[in-house]
Amino acid sequence: MSDNQRILIIEDEADIVTALKIRLEANGYEVVSAADGADGLHKARTENPALIILDIMLPKLDGYKIARMLKFDEKFSAIPIVMLMAKVQEADILKGKEAGADAYITKPFKSDELLAEIKKLLKA
Repeated sequence: MSDNQRILIIEDEADIVTALKIRLEANGYEVVSAADGADGLHKARTENPALIILDIMLPKLDGYKIARMLKFDEKFSAIPIVMLMAKVQEADILKGKEAGADAYITKPFKSDELLAEIKKLLKA
């Protein structure tokens, strides 16, 4: 599979990673995952993902910091970021936008919505 179909999941809840991985792989995507922010940032820089699914609440580095670091780095700024949010306050979405997120999915999420968002971002 080509790099443009590789998705990086940065999420510390193993059951969410497993569910996402099964669903994404069933739809033809290659999946790489990281369980904390520091590992996630490293993999974002080394695995050449086409898209990143990023939790906000993570050990070591939060999702906002990771998004900001990637979006302000020319090498990685074009990678679409979908933020997974448990909180759906207007302020959280604004903070995500300021950090550079391209889309938001709230937990618990519907797989179909997430897949539609991924397909839309990868075509953009």
